[in-house]
Amino acid sequence: MTVLNALLLGIIQGVAEFLPISSSGHLSIAQNLLNLGMEGADDVFFDVLLHLGTLAAVFVAYWSDIREMVLEFFRMIGGAAGGRSSGRIPSARRMILLILVGTLPLFLVLPIKDAVEGLYANTFFVGGALLVTGLLLFFCDRIRKGRKSERTATMADVLLVGVGQAIATCPGISRSGMTICMGCFRGFERRFAVRFAFLLSIPAVLGANILQIKDVVEAGGIDVKLIPGYMLGVAAAAVSGYLSIRLVRMVADKGKFGAFAYYCWAAGAITVILSLLKAFHLLPWLTAAA
Repeated sequence: MTVLNALLLGIIQGVAEFLPISSSGHLSIAQNLLNLGMEGADDVFFDVLLHLGTLAAVFVAYWSDIREMVLEFFRMIGGAAGGRSSGRIPSARRMILLILVGTLPLFLVLPIKDAVEGLYANTFFVGGALLVTGLLLFFCDRIRKGRKSERTATMADVLLVGVGQAIATCPGISRSGMTICMGCFRGFERRFAVRFAFLLSIPAVLGANILQIKDVVEAGGIDVKLIPGYMLGVAAAAVSGYLSIRLVRMVADKGKFGAFAYYCWAAGAITVILSLLKAFHLLPWLTAAA
Protein backbone atom coordinates (compact mmCIF):
# COMPACT_ATOMS: atom_id res chain seq x y z
CA MET A 1 0.00 0.00 0.00
CA THR A 2 2.95 2.34 0.62
CA VAL A 3 4.07 2.08 -3.00
CA LEU A 4 0.49 2.55 -4.23
CA ASN A 5 0.15 5.61 -2.02
CA ALA A 6 3.37 7.00 -3.48
CA LEU A 7 1.97 6.52 -6.99
CA LEU A 8 -1.33 8.21 -6.10
CA LEU A 9 0.41 11.11 -4.39
CA GLY A 10 2.66 11.56 -7.43
CA ILE A 11 -0.36 11.76 -9.72
CA ILE A 12 -2.07 14.21 -7.36
CA GLN A 13 1.06 16.37 -7.33
CA GLY A 14 1.43 16.36 -11.11
CA VAL A 15 -2.19 17.21 -11.79
CA ALA A 16 -2.68 19.77 -9.02
CA GLU A 17 0.67 21.54 -9.44
CA PHE A 18 -0.15 22.93 -12.87
CA LEU A 19 -3.92 23.00 -12.76
CA PRO A 20 -4.63 26.01 -10.50
CA ILE A 21 -6.00 23.96 -7.61
CA SER A 22 -3.00 23.72 -5.22
CA SER A 23 -0.86 20.60 -5.17
CA SER A 24 0.29 21.21 -1.58
CA GLY A 25 -3.31 21.57 -0.47
CA HIS A 26 -4.36 18.34 -2.13
CA LEU A 27 -1.35 16.46 -0.78
CA SER A 28 -2.18 17.72 2.71
CA ILE A 29 -5.77 16.51 2.33
CA ALA A 30 -4.63 13.13 1.00
CA GLN A 31 -2.08 12.61 3.76
CA ASN A 32 -3.85 14.17 6.75
CA LEU A 33 -7.51 13.35 6.05
CA LEU A 34 -7.41 10.30 3.77
CA ASN A 35 -4.39 8.55 5.32
CA LEU A 36 -2.56 8.21 1.98
CA GLY A 37 0.89 9.06 3.29
CA MET A 38 3.96 6.84 2.89
CA GLU A 39 4.57 4.94 6.13
CA GLY A 40 7.77 6.16 7.75
CA ALA A 41 8.19 9.11 5.37
CA ASP A 42 8.19 12.79 6.27
CA ASP A 43 5.18 14.29 4.48
CA VAL A 44 6.76 17.69 3.84
CA PHE A 45 9.98 16.12 2.52
CA PHE A 46 8.05 13.81 0.18
CA ASP A 47 5.97 16.80 -0.98
CA VAL A 48 9.16 18.67 -1.90
CA LEU A 49 10.58 15.62 -3.68
CA LEU A 50 7.42 15.29 -5.75
CA HIS A 51 8.03 18.83 -6.98
CA LEU A 52 11.18 17.48 -8.67
CA GLY A 53 8.90 15.42 -10.88
CA THR A 54 6.82 18.43 -11.86
CA LEU A 55 10.04 20.39 -12.39
CA ALA A 56 11.08 17.75 -14.93
CA ALA A 57 7.72 18.26 -16.64
CA VAL A 58 8.42 22.00 -16.91
CA PHE A 59 11.81 21.28 -18.50
CA VAL A 60 10.24 19.00 -21.11
CA ALA A 61 7.31 21.30 -21.90
CA TYR A 62 9.39 24.48 -22.06
CA TRP A 63 12.72 23.06 -23.19
CA SER A 64 13.12 25.49 -26.09
CA ASP A 65 12.68 28.49 -23.76
CA ILE A 66 15.00 27.05 -21.11
CA ARG A 67 17.64 26.09 -23.68
CA GLU A 68 17.59 29.58 -25.18
CA MET A 69 17.91 31.19 -21.73
CA VAL A 70 20.88 28.98 -20.85
CA LEU A 71 22.60 29.80 -24.15
CA GLU A 72 21.83 33.49 -23.72
CA PHE A 73 23.29 33.38 -20.20
CA PHE A 74 26.63 32.18 -21.59
CA ARG A 75 26.45 34.69 -24.46
CA MET A 76 25.90 37.41 -21.88
CA ILE A 77 28.95 36.29 -19.88
CA GLY A 78 31.02 36.03 -23.06
CA GLY A 79 29.93 39.50 -24.17
CA ALA A 80 30.76 41.00 -20.77
CA ALA A 81 34.19 39.32 -20.73
CA GLY A 82 34.94 40.58 -24.24
CA GLY A 83 33.63 44.06 -23.56
CA ARG A 84 30.97 43.72 -26.22
CA SER A 85 27.46 45.11 -25.87
CA SER A 86 24.44 44.82 -28.14
CA GLY A 87 21.82 47.48 -28.74
CA ARG A 88 18.61 45.56 -28.20
CA ILE A 89 18.31 43.16 -25.27
CA PRO A 90 17.32 39.66 -26.53
CA SER A 91 14.01 38.27 -25.26
CA ALA A 92 15.74 35.33 -23.55
CA ARG A 93 18.07 37.66 -21.65
CA ARG A 94 15.17 39.79 -20.46
CA MET A 95 13.29 36.65 -19.38
CA ILE A 96 16.27 35.66 -17.24
CA LEU A 97 16.15 39.06 -15.54
CA LEU A 98 12.39 38.83 -15.01
CA ILE A 99 12.68 35.38 -13.41
CA LEU A 100 15.49 36.54 -11.11
CA VAL A 101 13.48 39.56 -9.95
CA GLY A 102 10.32 37.46 -9.57
CA THR A 103 12.19 35.00 -7.35
CA LEU A 104 13.41 37.62 -4.86
CA PRO A 105 10.23 37.70 -2.69
CA LEU A 106 10.77 34.04 -1.79
CA PHE A 107 13.67 35.10 0.44
CA LEU A 108 11.11 36.81 2.69
CA VAL A 109 9.64 33.37 3.44
CA LEU A 110 12.92 31.89 4.74
CA PRO A 111 12.66 33.35 8.28
CA ILE A 112 9.15 31.85 8.66
CA LYS A 113 9.83 28.62 6.76
CA ASP A 114 9.08 26.36 9.73
CA ALA A 115 5.81 28.16 10.49
CA VAL A 116 4.68 27.83 6.87
CA GLU A 117 5.53 24.11 6.84
CA GLY A 118 3.57 23.74 10.08
CA LEU A 119 0.42 24.80 8.22
CA TYR A 120 0.69 21.66 6.09
CA ALA A 121 -1.01 19.54 8.75
CA ASN A 122 -3.71 22.15 9.46
CA THR A 123 -6.53 21.07 7.17
CA PHE A 124 -8.78 23.89 8.41
CA PHE A 125 -6.23 26.35 7.00
CA VAL A 126 -5.88 24.33 3.80
CA GLY A 127 -9.65 24.37 3.26
CA GLY A 128 -9.82 28.12 3.79
CA ALA A 129 -6.87 28.69 1.47
CA LEU A 130 -8.58 26.68 -1.28
CA LEU A 131 -11.60 28.97 -0.94
CA VAL A 132 -9.28 31.97 -1.41
CA THR A 133 -7.71 30.33 -4.48
CA GLY A 134 -11.19 29.95 -5.92
CA LEU A 135 -11.85 33.67 -5.48
CA LEU A 136 -8.64 34.57 -7.30
CA LEU A 137 -9.53 32.35 -10.25
CA PHE A 138 -13.09 33.65 -10.36
CA PHE A 139 -11.99 37.28 -10.64
CA CYS A 140 -9.12 36.44 -13.02
CA ASP A 141 -11.63 35.41 -15.68
CA ARG A 142 -13.46 38.70 -15.35
CA ILE A 143 -10.64 41.13 -15.97
CA ARG A 144 -9.70 42.62 -19.28
CA LYS A 145 -7.20 40.57 -21.27
CA GLY A 146 -3.70 42.02 -21.16
CA ARG A 147 -1.02 42.34 -23.80
CA LYS A 148 2.25 42.49 -21.87
CA SER A 149 5.02 40.04 -22.79
CA GLU A 150 8.62 39.52 -21.66
CA ARG A 151 9.55 42.65 -23.63
CA THR A 152 6.97 44.96 -22.06
CA ALA A 153 6.46 43.57 -18.53
CA THR A 154 8.04 45.83 -15.91
CA MET A 155 10.15 44.93 -12.90
CA ALA A 156 7.25 46.01 -10.68
CA ASP A 157 4.97 43.59 -12.55
CA VAL A 158 7.17 40.54 -12.01
CA LEU A 159 7.99 41.55 -8.44
CA LEU A 160 4.28 41.46 -7.60
CA VAL A 161 3.95 38.08 -9.34
CA GLY A 162 6.86 36.97 -7.17
CA VAL A 163 5.05 38.19 -4.05
CA GLY A 164 2.12 36.03 -5.16
CA GLN A 165 4.45 33.04 -5.46
CA ALA A 166 5.78 33.69 -1.95
CA ILE A 167 2.23 33.77 -0.57
CA ALA A 168 1.54 30.51 -2.41
CA THR A 169 4.09 28.69 -0.26
CA CYS A 170 1.14 28.34 2.11
CA PRO A 171 -0.64 25.01 1.49
CA GLY A 172 -3.98 25.44 -0.23
CA ILE A 173 -2.94 28.56 -2.15
CA SER A 174 -2.24 27.39 -5.68
CA ARG A 175 1.22 28.50 -6.85
CA SER A 176 0.29 28.29 -10.52
CA GLY A 177 -3.11 29.85 -9.87
CA MET A 178 -1.66 32.70 -7.81
CA THR A 179 1.17 33.53 -10.23
CA ILE A 180 -1.00 33.25 -13.35
CA CYS A 181 -3.71 35.41 -11.77
CA MET A 182 -1.22 38.01 -10.55
CA GLY A 183 0.24 38.16 -14.04
CA CYS A 184 -3.21 38.63 -15.57
CA PHE A 185 -4.05 41.30 -12.96
CA ARG A 186 -0.87 43.13 -14.06
CA GLY A 187 -1.87 43.01 -17.72
CA PHE A 188 0.09 39.99 -18.94
CA GLU A 189 -1.06 38.30 -22.13
CA ARG A 190 -2.57 35.03 -20.94
CA ARG A 191 -0.14 32.70 -22.72
CA PHE A 192 2.77 34.70 -21.37
CA ALA A 193 1.24 34.66 -17.87
CA VAL A 194 1.15 30.84 -17.98
CA ARG A 195 4.65 30.50 -19.47
CA PHE A 196 6.18 32.94 -16.99
CA ALA A 197 4.41 31.28 -14.04
CA PHE A 198 5.82 27.86 -14.93
CA LEU A 199 9.35 29.09 -15.72
CA LEU A 200 9.31 31.07 -12.45
CA SER A 201 8.77 27.80 -10.60
CA ILE A 202 12.22 26.48 -11.59
CA PRO A 203 14.40 28.40 -9.08
CA ALA A 204 11.64 28.13 -6.45
CA VAL A 205 11.44 24.33 -6.66
CA LEU A 206 15.22 23.89 -6.85
CA GLY A 207 15.69 26.11 -3.80
CA ALA A 208 13.00 24.29 -1.81
CA ASN A 209 14.58 20.92 -2.60
CA ILE A 210 18.06 22.08 -1.61
CA LEU A 211 16.79 23.43 1.74
CA GLN A 212 14.66 20.37 2.49
CA ILE A 213 17.37 17.85 1.56
CA LYS A 214 19.80 19.80 3.76
CA ASP A 215 17.35 19.51 6.68
CA VAL A 216 16.90 15.77 6.10
CA VAL A 217 20.66 15.14 5.94
CA GLU A 218 21.17 17.08 9.18
CA ALA A 219 18.39 15.04 10.79
CA GLY A 220 20.09 11.74 9.99
CA GLY A 221 19.56 11.10 6.29
CA ILE A 222 17.01 9.29 4.12
CA ASP A 223 15.68 5.83 4.88
CA VAL A 224 16.89 3.80 1.87
CA LYS A 225 13.83 1.53 2.11
CA LEU A 226 11.69 4.49 1.08
CA ILE A 227 13.73 5.34 -2.05
CA PRO A 228 11.69 3.12 -4.47
CA GLY A 229 8.48 4.79 -3.31
CA TYR A 230 10.06 8.22 -3.63
CA MET A 231 11.24 7.47 -7.17
CA LEU A 232 7.85 6.10 -8.23
CA GLY A 233 6.09 9.19 -6.86
CA VAL A 234 8.49 11.53 -8.64
CA ALA A 235 8.04 9.67 -11.96
CA ALA A 236 4.24 9.75 -11.63
CA ALA A 237 4.38 13.49 -10.88
CA ALA A 238 6.52 14.09 -13.97
CA VAL A 239 4.20 12.27 -16.39
CA SER A 240 0.93 13.63 -15.00
CA GLY A 241 2.51 17.07 -14.69
CA TYR A 242 3.44 17.22 -18.36
CA LEU A 243 -0.10 16.27 -19.39
CA SER A 244 -1.48 18.93 -17.03
CA ILE A 245 0.74 21.62 -18.57
CA ARG A 246 -0.72 20.84 -21.98
CA LEU A 247 -4.22 21.14 -20.54
CA VAL A 248 -3.49 24.48 -18.86
CA ARG A 249 -2.13 25.84 -22.15
CA MET A 250 -5.43 25.01 -23.84
CA VAL A 251 -7.40 26.56 -20.98
CA ALA A 252 -5.26 29.72 -21.18
CA ASP A 253 -6.03 30.08 -24.89
CA LYS A 254 -9.74 30.13 -24.09
CA GLY A 255 -9.35 32.21 -20.92
CA LYS A 256 -11.50 29.91 -18.80
CA PHE A 257 -9.62 29.66 -15.51
CA GLY A 258 -12.82 30.47 -13.62
CA ALA A 259 -14.05 26.92 -14.14
CA PHE A 260 -11.43 25.82 -11.60
CA ALA A 261 -12.81 28.33 -9.09
CA TYR A 262 -15.91 26.22 -8.51
CA TYR A 263 -13.77 23.13 -7.96
CA CYS A 264 -11.59 24.95 -5.41
CA TRP A 265 -14.67 26.21 -3.57
CA ALA A 266 -16.14 22.71 -3.42
CA ALA A 267 -12.82 21.15 -2.37
CA GLY A 268 -12.26 23.84 0.26
CA ALA A 269 -15.76 23.49 1.73
CA ILE A 270 -15.52 19.68 1.86
CA THR A 271 -12.08 19.90 3.49
CA VAL A 272 -13.38 22.21 6.24
CA ILE A 273 -16.41 19.97 6.84
CA LEU A 274 -14.28 16.81 7.02
CA SER A 275 -11.83 18.57 9.34
CA LEU A 276 -14.69 19.46 11.68
CA LEU A 277 -15.96 15.87 11.63
CA LYS A 278 -12.47 14.63 12.37
CA ALA A 279 -12.00 17.13 15.21
CA PHE A 280 -15.21 16.01 16.90
CA HIS A 281 -14.56 12.29 16.21
CA LEU A 282 -17.81 11.97 14.28
CA LEU A 283 -16.38 9.72 11.58
CA PRO A 284 -14.22 6.77 12.75
CA TRP A 285 -12.19 6.48 9.52
CA LEU A 286 -11.16 10.14 9.77
CA THR A 287 -10.16 9.71 13.39
CA ALA A 288 -8.11 6.66 12.46
CA ALA A 289 -6.32 8.72 9.80
CA ALA A 290 -5.02 11.16 12.38
